[in-house]
Amino acid sequence: MSPSFVSARAAAHDAAAGQHYPAGTLYVVGTPIGNLADITLRALHVLQLADAIACEDTRHTQQLLRAYGIDRPGSALLALHQHNEAEAAQQVIARLREGQRVACVSDAGTPAVSDPGARLVAAVHAAGLRAAPVPGASSVTAALSVAGAGASPAAGAGFVFAGFLPAKGAERSAALQQLAGEPRSVVLLEAPHRMRALARALAPLGERRVTVGRELTKQFEEVATCRADQLEAWMANDPNRERGEFALVLHPAEVASDTEAAAQRTLQLLLKELPTKTAVRLAAELTGAPRNALYVLALQLQAQEAGEPPPG
Repeated sequence: MSPSFVSARAAAHDAAAGQHYPAGTLYVVGTPIGNLADITLRALHVLQLADAIACEDTRHTQQLLRAYGIDRPGSALLALHQHNEAEAAQQVIARLREGQRVACVSDAGTPAVSDPGARLVAAVHAAGLRAAPVPGASSVTAALSVAGAGASPAAGAGFVFAGFLPAKGAERSAALQQLAGEPRSVVLLEAPHRMRALARALAPLGERRVTVGRELTKQFEEVATCRADQLEAWMANDPNRERGEFALVLHPAEVASDTEAAAQRTLQLLLKELPTKTAVRLAAELTGAPRNALYVLALQLQAQEAGEPPPG
């Protein structure tokens, strides 16, 4: 146990022990995403109180518990991960029906968001049993809080959590194409070995801004904001930027004026039927928009449609 958490455990008991923790309840517990100090007092108390803990990785959770001075036998830790969640959920439900308190944790952050836990919670509800949240650290809200993505009055309200995009090229391209038209901020998560590919896939979004949170809350935390078409170059500037876990915020697209929006819509319709130069000339005559700007826009739209990087 780290000595620094001795007083934290005492504080957890003082702050949380007087609250009500019904038996036969699943407690969905948020754990740190990197910094051990980001555990909540209530989470510490629930992890000590629970009769069993359903874990994404029992070895990882055992190390986490020991860091806080919580000693639990191996029999109290139940493996619950993406490959066995349906079966493990039935074991958890059996314990809940016996009146046990069961905590559910993932390796980092909040279960059932991008990590296992959603099917377990659904099964618990279907069985007529109770699930209670014990909130904690989140890479999603951490990234949003330092992105400043909603500062513009024109930005769409709220955000979209997309999580990990599909790994396969065609499915990933389709998902990104759908997100490109999303007027709100979009939060993405990505593993280090796929970040270069994601950076290339985001490049057609051009000037749209992206905030990258790498290793959030950890020793080598890094937060940076750049244009989408500059993200791959930003990564290439430092080999260390291909290490660690990533949370990204795709900022809302700039809202075009009514005239610009009409010109773009006109150009898109004409490009479906006519050669590029003809479509650009007619769009300029119909809308009054500058021909050079429409030509550049036409090339960007065609590159986006083909899934290629935009012309430089």
